[in-house]
This record gives sequence, C-alpha cells and structure tokens, in this order.
Amino acid sequence: MISVNKGAIRLIQEVLKKKEELNIDFKELHNKAKLIDMGIKVKGGYEAGKYLAEICMGGLGKVNLFLQSYGDLSLPSVSVYSDYPSIALLGSQFAGWRIATKDYFAMGSGPARALSLKPKELYEKIKYKDSSDEAVLVLEGDKEPTNDVLSLIAEECNIDASKLYVLIAPTSSVAGSVQISSRVLEAGLHKLSELNMDLSKVLCGLGKAPIAPLHPKFAQAMGRTNDVILYAGEVYFTVDYDDEEELKSILERAPSSASSFFGKPFYQIFKEANFDFYKIDPLLFAPAKYIVNNKRSGKTYNYGSIRIDILKNSLA
Repeated sequence: MISVNKGAIRLIQEVLKKKEELNIDFKELHNKAKLIDMGIKVKGGYEAGKYLAEICMGGLGKVNLFLQSYGDLSLPSVSVYSDYPSIALLGSQFAGWRIATKDYFAMGSGPARALSLKPKELYEKIKYKDSSDEAVLVLEGDKEPTNDVLSLIAEECNIDASKLYVLIAPTSSVAGSVQISSRVLEAGLHKLSELNMDLSKVLCGLGKAPIAPLHPKFAQAMGRTNDVILYAGEVYFTVDYDDEEELKSILERAPSSASSFFGKPFYQIFKEANFDFYKIDPLLFAPAKYIVNNKRSGKTYNYGSIRIDILKNSLA
C-alpha cells in the first residue's frame, strides 16, 4: 500500500534543506514534535506554498504555478494533477480533522489524517488506511499550536511525538493562498463523492484555479480563497464509468452553479448566513467547471462555466 505520510516525509526533507531560501522557519518543541512555520512569523512565498500543497497530497500530486488571464484580469494561478485521486485528495489533502482544545482550534489536512482516520467514514469509502511511524499534518491558521496540541495529534496518530511534523500557514499568506487554491481538484472530487459517485472509477484528474490576492482580514481572505474555486476553478477527470446516464446525472449537479447560493461573493454569502457554515448549502462547495472524459464510452462532458464577473466583484 502506498504511504502518504512516507511520501510527505520525503518532501519535508527537501523543505528543511532549503528552509532559508523558502523563507520559512523550523523548530522542535519540548515533546520533540517538529513545527514548520510557512507564513505566520516568516515571509514564506510561492515555492513554500507549492511544497505545502504537494505535502498535503502526500507526494501523490504535483503543483505548478503560472500567470493566467481571465478576461481582462490577470492573476497568479495554480494547476494540480494526480494519478491517485482518491488517496491523494480525499485520503490526504481534504481538510477533515478538527483540531480543537480549550485554547486552540484549526482544521487539519494532509497525510496524518490517514493514520488518525479523520473522518473514519471517508476512509471506509475509499478503502484506504496508511501505515507509518511518522506523520505529517498541515494546519491553516495564524496561531502556532502548543506542545499539548501536538502531543494530542501524535496520540491520535498512534505515534511518538518526536515523529510528528506539523506545517502551518495563515489564509492571509502567500503560501497559504497557494495551498488553498491547490485544493481545486480535491474540491471537485469531494463534490463527486458527496453525489455518491463510485470513486474507484475515477482514474486521474487535473485542475486549475487562480491564487487569491491577499487580504489582511481573515473573513475577506477566506471569502476570496473560496471564490477563486467557486467561480474560476476548473477540473478535468478521466473516469471508467459503465452507467452513462448515472454519470451525466451526477455531473449535472457537480458544479458550484448547481447551488441556489451561487452568484454572490462568498464573503457576502457567509455574512448573510450570520457567519455560520452550516447555514450554507453544501452543494455550493465545488469548482465552477467540470470536464469529464469517460474512457468506457469515449464521450467527454462539460458542465458549469467560469464567472469572472463575480470573481472580480470579490477581489474589488
């Protein structure tokens, strides 16, 4: 079985050798757990964000950065691909672990989830569990986790704290913004999972999205990082599906435009929901556009569309 944690450790070793040129910081806590700051007290940057995204996928996905024109708007952008979509995206990259103590909260993503099985039902669905004595977790946040928090994470992964690596970057950082946009493919596959697609039939995938320009306020920054995927994110999947009608029925409901909440910048939607995620239609959380090629029939389907007008409103 492929190990996403062992794959991530190989990338961590590269990161630590290049920490000065990546503008990041590394320290070991009292319990010997390792913490890598990618943007809280350091500058970080695009290359740090690229590593952060690839570590999130356990080394089973690749990320490239480029400048892209969206109508008359040009933005730094990211492309991401994986030949192991279920494991790399849902088994590793998906932000499915709530790290919560009385004085700390963050969403955890990355390979360590495959040891702690957070959430367990998702790992049962994709039939994957990792085996590793080392673990890597990525946190999105602007506050460093404490020694106790890292000990809790290690305990949940059933490893010694000295074998734990945690990377962290705020939403309002270059590295953080890069790694969030790099979730476009994961968002696309997760939506298909929520629509009950048989994920074993998804062979590989590629996606792209703009990298959200930074904003100093968390809520607005979070809104922008959602909007670049909701209104300008594109994904391409190759599948091997025998039921053509079922496939089309799923894809019709896949793009973000399938939600009645579609059409406004996410910050506005969030504000109207009294900043309560549970009041937002879950169908909204998906890329703007899906292109799916069915290897079985040779047909290619195209659903959804890019809405640069809404994105520009979000970035104004």
